[in-house]
Amino acid sequence: MRLAVLLAAIGAAVAVAASPAYATNECRGLQVCVPVAGPWVLAQPGQVEFQLSCPKRFIVGGLDAEVSSRGIEVGFVGSLGSPVNPGITTSKDAVFLGRFVRGADPAPTFRPHIGCVPAQGGGGRTPTAYHAVAPGKPTTRHVTQIAALPGTTQHVTRSCAHGERLVNATHAIGFDTPVPPSTILARAVHVTQRVHAGRVALTIRAGNAVAETRVAVQVDLVCTPR
Repeated sequence: MRLAVLLAAIGAAVAVAASPAYATNECRGLQVCVPVAGPWVLAQPGQVEFQLSCPKRFIVGGLDAEVSSRGIEVGFVGSLGSPVNPGITTSKDAVFLGRFVRGADPAPTFRPHIGCVPAQGGGGRTPTAYHAVAPGKPTTRHVTQIAALPGTTQHVTRSCAHGERLVNATHAIGFDTPVPPSTILARAVHVTQRVHAGRVALTIRAGNAVAETRVAVQVDLVCTPR
C-alpha cells in the first residue's frame, strides 16, 4: 500500500514537472485535432520566419505560440478569402513571423504550435469589382532544414528551382528543447547569410555547446516564375 502511494506521488510529481508553464490553445474548439509543436526559434529585432507543417491529409486549423519573454511579437502569414477558416486562410503549412521588439532577454525565443484538422478542401473567392482580379499565389516557398553540427563551420548554398527567380530569403535557428534554450546555447550558433545572383549562401558556425541538443537552421526561399 505504501509503495502504491509512493509511486502515485512520484508520478504526480513527474507530471507536474513535465507540464508546460503555458497551456497552448492550438486545438481549442476543434473536435478532431492533431497538435504539432515546433522548436524554440531564436527571435531577432528584424522579422524571423519559421514554417511548421501538418501531417499528410491535414491542414492548419489553429495556431498558438509560447514566448520566452513578453517583448516578442508573433504572427503568421494567412491567405485572403472569406470566410476566414482552414482551407481558405490556411493550408497544410503555417509560416510564423517573430520579432523581438523590447526587453532585456539575452536569448529571446518563441515556440510555434499548430493544431491540424482533416483536410476537406476550401472554397474559392470570386472578384466583385469591375475589371478586378482576385489575389492569386504568385510565389512558392521552398524550405530546407540544415542540422547545425557542433564544433564545425558549414557553408551551404540554396537557390530557387529551374525557371524561378528569388524574391526573398530568410533563415531561422531552432532549438529542439522542451524549454527555452539557455543564453549559452542560444549564442552557440551563428549564421550569416549572403545573396548573390539569385543564390543564397549561408555560413553556419556551431560551438560545442550544441553537442547534446538538436539544433537546425531553417532556410526559407520565396520564389516566383520567371
